[in-house]
Amino acid sequence: MPSPMIVFDRVSKSYGGLTVLHDINLTVAPGEVISLIGPSGSGKSTLLRCINHLEPIDSGSITVDGELIGYRQEGDLAFELSEKQIARQRARIGMVFQNFNLFGHLTALENVIEAPIHVLGIPRRDAEEQAAELLTRVGLAQKMHNYPRMLSGGQQQRVAIARALAMKPKVVLFDEPTSALDPELVDEVLDVMRALAEEGMTMVVVTHEMSFAREVCNRVAFMEAGRIVECGSPAEIANDPAFRRTRAFLSRVQ
Repeated sequence: MPSPMIVFDRVSKSYGGLTVLHDINLTVAPGEVISLIGPSGSGKSTLLRCINHLEPIDSGSITVDGELIGYRQEGDLAFELSEKQIARQRARIGMVFQNFNLFGHLTALENVIEAPIHVLGIPRRDAEEQAAELLTRVGLAQKMHNYPRMLSGGQQQRVAIARALAMKPKVVLFDEPTSALDPELVDEVLDVMRALAEEGMTMVVVTHEMSFAREVCNRVAFMEAGRIVECGSPAEIANDPAFRRTRAFLSRVQ
């Protein structure tokens, strides 16, 4: 059996007196695609953002490809890493946000080359060649010199995916990547994600797109009030959920 790609071990997280993640245990295998579903406020996005330490955790641990994320362990104590060390870890964990987060003053190509040049130190010519290949891969060969304002929402999100892939990540995290899109643009983004899954990319996806979860994901985890209530194959969760709350949620989104 290959070593896990992502491991949550008894992870908890609070904001003030409000606990938003309760003792989370979750393992994601290399090449696995897992979707996080559940009502708003259930902790899905927080869990996702903990993987790359955009949200520091209060207790427990998260490892990615065997590396402890955000902290170093000394005996029973954990010490938060420096910003430089955390940035190095984040460089190999891609993230695609709900609202694209592209730089408006840069073209699609320039958005994709920014991090490889300035974070990885890749020569500009090499970064541009790689970016052109990635933009072609996501169907935007004719749009690489366009600015975000000249692109549809679906095209902007595909640029964001290309930007994440430019860092050659071990894992890609998707935080509701289609929720800001008009319905007719959703499929063009999901098609790119399907292709990534077929290529063996490890992905954690916060989504309400149950058709995508059923078709592409290996497992679905239902979250409620900061806990993973149940986790199983898409068929198990969709057709025979064990908990009433899961059934009630799915009846609204399917």
